[in-house]
Amino acid sequence: MPETDTEGARYQAEVPQPAPGFFLKGAHQLDWGMKNRLARVFSPQSGRTVMLAVDHGYFQGPTTGLERIDLNIVPLLPYCDALFCTRGILRSVIPAESPRPMVLRASGGPSILKELSDEQIAMDMEDAVRLNAAGVGIQVFIGGEFETRSIHNMTRLVDAGLRYGVPVMGVTAVGTNMVRDARYFRLACRIIAEMGAQYVKTYYVEEGFETVTASCPVPIVMAGGRKLPEIAALTMAWNAVQQGAAGVDMGRNIFQSDAPKAMIRAVHAVVHKNMKPAEALDLFHSLRAEG
Repeated sequence: MPETDTEGARYQAEVPQPAPGFFLKGAHQLDWGMKNRLARVFSPQSGRTVMLAVDHGYFQGPTTGLERIDLNIVPLLPYCDALFCTRGILRSVIPAESPRPMVLRASGGPSILKELSDEQIAMDMEDAVRLNAAGVGIQVFIGGEFETRSIHNMTRLVDAGLRYGVPVMGVTAVGTNMVRDARYFRLACRIIAEMGAQYVKTYYVEEGFETVTASCPVPIVMAGGRKLPEIAALTMAWNAVQQGAAGVDMGRNIFQSDAPKAMIRAVHAVVHKNMKPAEALDLFHSLRAEG
């Protein structure tokens, strides 16, 4: 077994990583087509994104709030920067005239009835191009039973993405026995970036999140996770972007809200306009009252 060093401590989170000639860190030396797709997902003005994650059904079926994508999610499209969904939902439900960029779930296999880390690549990159996808996302199970396979799945997808100019978002999947702390996410996000993903989706942690973003050489988008009260979700989004995240990829905290349109607009204000959580909550309440 090779020797391993102790984890470093000089993160210098206050010093931005240079990205000459492009607005996203780690992307300035990519091909034009891949940068163009990234610029569709991330706003060149703010450097951030509000992705709406609705891919939950690929392993857990008709999740609360996603029973009817046509009724619950399609009306939210004008308010998100990108939609994270499966190709099945894209083809069957999402209107082809929608101008929003689509990031497609590219891994899958087991359901909630099985070992979730036993995933494989679930779509071909040619189909992502055929669907005009702005990117693809794949789960990576660092520390999981099928860790090596999931990393290999991602690197195969990255190779295909580089051939076609399609960015890959690596998603940190946390098993039930994993500790959700900054040390774990520093490890997971750095491995995903080192293996070639163009950006990473991961969870927020209250202590040390700035070290997660600083030690990851590509953009991080924050996963929304379980449903929280609106003020808690807005505060989490605020803290994440203030500590270096390039936006959010939220699902349940938007589509399970009792006013999803109002919530996604409040999140948008936090992410793109640096609106503070209390102000964003007031915006949420006023928009909800307007119906």
